Amino acid sequence: MKTFYWLVKREYWEHKGGFFTAPLVAGIIALVLNAMAIVAAEVFGRHAMSNVNFHSNFERAFDQSDLAQAGAVLDATLYGVAIIILAVTAIVVFFYCLGALYDDRRDRSILFWKSLPLSDTTTVLSKVASAALLAPAISIVIGVICGLLLMVIIAIAGTFHGVNMWSMLTEAHPFRVVLNMILLIPLYALWALPTLGWLLLCSAWARSKPFLWAIALPLGAGVIVSWFGLMGSAGLSTSWFWKNIVGRMLGSLVPGGWLNGASPLVIPGPDDPAGILRSLSLSYHYSSLANPSIWIGAVAGIVMIGGAVWLRRWRDDS
Repeated sequence: MKTFYWLVKREYWEHKGGFFTAPLVAGIIALVLNAMAIVAAEVFGRHAMSNVNFHSNFERAFDQSDLAQAGAVLDATLYGVAIIILAVTAIVVFFYCLGALYDDRRDRSILFWKSLPLSDTTTVLSKVASAALLAPAISIVIGVICGLLLMVIIAIAGTFHGVNMWSMLTEAHPFRVVLNMILLIPLYALWALPTLGWLLLCSAWARSKPFLWAIALPLGAGVIVSWFGLMGSAGLSTSWFWKNIVGRMLGSLVPGGWLNGASPLVIPGPDDPAGILRSLSLSYHYSSLANPSIWIGAVAGIVMIGGAVWLRRWRDDS
């Protein structure tokens, strides 16, 4: 276990720019752009309402009964910032997996790592853990910090309209939001297995340009299936192949993709953000586990990861 820990730490050290710096920069950009938008809305709003008692009208419209909805908006802000950063991390992880096994062969450093008492299985699994668990966890931490700062900025902006800042913040539920995001990491890792397995397999197999092979093979298969209507003989549509084969092989790193297989959702009206957040609870997310497609994809991903381990053990590019 200690060896595995240090292997994961090695991955972080070698790819700190992707795992930490890229999400941090994305979070700062999201924070700055949102803060600028709030300031611009305040300036233009006050300019447009210069002939109206803007402050008193807003204060009358925003009474104590609306604070719960305002807190839900702050919670949604925290979710939103984290999702933006996770989307950036998904791109980073995509290219990380493509080079995870290929780069060691290209610069011949694989000869050094094979001289150490490290099994190929442990090495590949450390890369899977880094991509599926470590990278999302770092992104969530950064997203939470940036989201909390944005929540404070929004609350400060509310004080200019007669809304008590602390009353507004106490209606938010940051601890619940953070706990929900942390508990969603295992579901994300399970959902991402097909893409992780496919990219690692290409990284272990391709002699050059793993990116082109990883993209061209699924897309080419989709074009052939669509052209010749091959899915018709199995009673399935072409769109099924693109969604469940091509989409899962290339797009499972996108956070929230599992919601397509979750139980039917009754969404309250847009004027009830608190109700919307309650509907998108952990139980709703994990209801997607009842869909067989997520387990089939996970098994396919594990098989491809096993193929990557085998290729790393026996592949000789000399």
